[in-house]
Amino acid sequence: MMSREKKPMKAVMLRLRNGWPMPLALQGVFEMLQSVVFCLALIALPLVAVYFSGGFLEDSFEVILQFAGFVWLLIHGVPIEVFNVGPETDPSSMTGWLTLMPLGLSLLPFLFCLRAGRRIARASYTDQLWQGLLGAVVAYGAIGTGVGFLVANDYGRVNILAATFIPLVIASLGLLIGTRREAGSWGRLFGMDTAAYLHSISPHRRWAGSYVWHVVVSGFMGYVAAVGISGILLTITLGLHWTEVANVYQELRPGPIGSAALTLLQLALIPNAVFWVLSWISGGGFSLGAGSTLSTLETTVGPLPSIPMLAALPSGEPTNQWLYLLIPVLAGILAGWYFLRVGENHLEDWFARRIPFNALALGASTACLAVFTGVVAGLLSLGGSWLSSGSLAIGRLTELGPHAWVTAGALALQIGLGTAIGYLIAPLFETDPVLEG
Repeated sequence: MMSREKKPMKAVMLRLRNGWPMPLALQGVFEMLQSVVFCLALIALPLVAVYFSGGFLEDSFEVILQFAGFVWLLIHGVPIEVFNVGPETDPSSMTGWLTLMPLGLSLLPFLFCLRAGRRIARASYTDQLWQGLLGAVVAYGAIGTGVGFLVANDYGRVNILAATFIPLVIASLGLLIGTRREAGSWGRLFGMDTAAYLHSISPHRRWAGSYVWHVVVSGFMGYVAAVGISGILLTITLGLHWTEVANVYQELRPGPIGSAALTLLQLALIPNAVFWVLSWISGGGFSLGAGSTLSTLETTVGPLPSIPMLAALPSGEPTNQWLYLLIPVLAGILAGWYFLRVGENHLEDWFARRIPFNALALGASTACLAVFTGVVAGLLSLGGSWLSSGSLAIGRLTELGPHAWVTAGALALQIGLGTAIGYLIAPLFETDPVLEG
């Protein structure tokens, strides 16, 4: 009897010495609190520095902290109603919506939530993961609600429901990717045996699913390649126009702290600018204010704010700029090469069994591949254009960002054409290992 009583007592003493494990739901709450505190601190730090350097006319430190809350909501995609407050204005009648997300700053909450997802997955078993995720999501929504209440002042306000639910999009995405990275597979994450499920379905469904999946991956690769090339072009353009950019800095004379804050603002908008460059090279174009259009085929720009990196905008009559239209085609060639490499063109096999002419079967399957891949790239482009667009609620700057539908259609055509070319010419650069041996 004594030995039986000592074992539970030893277990209790060991628990007291090493600490009781935190409930998973509470750990999810704790992880999200950390994420929000770190993110808000990084946002508030430059604002506080500018405040103490005399860069704000507002004397209240509380308003500066509210501005940090506004920025935190904005980088999650929450629209902010801005009041045009002044000595001779009526705040109730002079309002606008600030909706432009600085995508560079939007990476902050995403990365912190990704870290939280990994830590939650590390602390839980497969059948317990939902507890930590539920606690994290509820906590993030509650924090968004609190921030939405606290930031309301004479300069702006947000819808409380939007402040509650819109931030959950970035938070949930970061949590899911973080837990997936820690688990290593979706099967381990949710307890689903993917291999057994695939083995249970018919071969025709497996082939169809494999074809659809690799078409989606090809379209994704083509779009990502086009975005990457746009980022390279933006970097080269800023380098070539660095003198003009530096001149704008000198004309503004913001001081050391102001220059640092202005540079951070521009870095936060760099991802937006990459999507704008993509719309420019596609021919769809983008707007920098109501009534303005910039594309490889047309340039119409009105007065612009004194932001240094805008000095690198193209000017003058477009001459050979139409050659940039070929860049998305190059990205599509990469997608077509990938699709050939994976060897999952089961639609071509289907056509080959029904069409006696191999060239006709190849042409029909390649045309279908081009259309499907272009549609995927166009749909992805709609998402990128929407994320990088918005309003600054200042004068003409209520229309900023790509012309979404025109850009999507142009990219679908260009990447689809490139995919067909890449798929057809890729065999010329492939070697047969059997012949080499």
